Amino acid sequence: MADHIFTGSGVAIITPMNSDGSVNYDVFGQLLEFHVENGTDSIIACGTTGEAATLSEKEHCEVLEFAAKKINGRIPVIAGTGSNDTSTAVMLSKEAQKSGVDAILSVTPYYNKTSQTGLVKHFNVIADAVDIPVVLYNVPSRTGCNIQPKTCQELSKHPNIKAIKEASGNISQVALIRSLCGDNLDIYSGNDDQTVPFMSLGALGVISVFANICPAEMHKICQLCLDNNFAEAQKLHFHYLELMNIMFSDVNPIPIKTAMNLYGFNVGECKLPLVPMSVAGYHDLKDCLAKYDLLDKI
Repeated sequence: MADHIFTGSGVAIITPMNSDGSVNYDVFGQLLEFHVENGTDSIIACGTTGEAATLSEKEHCEVLEFAAKKINGRIPVIAGTGSNDTSTAVMLSKEAQKSGVDAILSVTPYYNKTSQTGLVKHFNVIADAVDIPVVLYNVPSRTGCNIQPKTCQELSKHPNIKAIKEASGNISQVALIRSLCGDNLDIYSGNDDQTVPFMSLGALGVISVFANICPAEMHKICQLCLDNNFAEAQKLHFHYLELMNIMFSDVNPIPIKTAMNLYGFNVGECKLPLVPMSVAGYHDLKDCLAKYDLLDKI
């Protein structure tokens, strides 16, 4: 497969909210420009970190359209369009394509889950419905459903299924996917702290939470890996590991939204059922940001 959707650091971008729970498009526009200016290689909108689960269908489509228009082809925009209802996933994917995004990210069905045969059917139906690349999203800790490597191999035969965001945390599984699929299925790490080891196995980059607050740094780590300079990439990885990990000290995206507010962007709070961090957790996060000189930067 000659063409890649992106290489390097793709940000799983947060969705800023006003106090009434509506999307704050002024701040969202600022965030998008922040990423273009600081080396982010792709925008992934309306994913887990973007609180897609608590956006209405109208809001979901509006966020994607806004991102596509604001970025205007400068870097790829990937739209989260997953659902545990195949027909809804198809509808969202078609709407995303109309909005001008470059690819879609489709998570495995959750709650109702399905078999491996069901996964093949589900994703093939979605891929048949659009003319843009499809990125599979495997995150069994959230969905209770794991795309097995041989299923990835079968799905990679579809001409529109181009990549997988692998957030299983299982490096052995990633190695097997790479072995079975080769260049027919690009791999992106779905976990910041596994970016360097995944890229050593042939992954092309990461879809990152950490990049929300450190876009240039995540881009640099990925670029070093792409340049086969894993020694320097490892040094940066270890330097930022504490910061990467504290972004998961509470349910994502609670810590990263809290961090972005402390950084200086007025991104608001998460929608219910997500609630603010505990007082102790908040102070631990603030202390960590201070250590990395990331307070009040705007």
